[in-house]
Amino acid sequence: MPELVEVTLSFVGRVYAETSIDVRTKEIVILRVSARSGCRYCVDTHTVAAWDAGLGVEETVGLCATPSGLSHPEAALVAWCDALCAAPEPVPDAAVDRLREHFAEHEVVELTLVAGATLMLNRFCTALELPTSPATLGRLEAAGVAPR
Repeated sequence: MPELVEVTLSFVGRVYAETSIDVRTKEIVILRVSARSGCRYCVDTHTVAAWDAGLGVEETVGLCATPSGLSHPEAALVAWCDALCAAPEPVPDAAVDRLREHFAEHEVVELTLVAGATLMLNRFCTALELPTSPATLGRLEAAGVAPR
């Protein structure tokens, strides 16, 4: 199965890499989707990654619970992530329309790829019960954020 891992990691690496969507925005999607999916490993890991991408401790804590103080584009993005994670049905038109007020069509497609790749990784990490690294646990503890 190494060939599947190689292909998957190449795809995920490309989706998460630098593109027309900035890293901060991608981390909002990754963290919110991971929180909604209940992936402890991804929430811990991407909380720290989100800090490195410019989000503050309070922002990341909010993304894992009830976000507040978001810009209009970020609030639309979080609502879209919530709708995407809520059910297997298509995201409601209202959520997509709200997202399209702030993001171009190619960005919506890219954000969907980020969210979809994150959902896949959430399932993978949860199924294998991946442990959070000691370095990540140390950063969370130093910031006063309890690991998931």
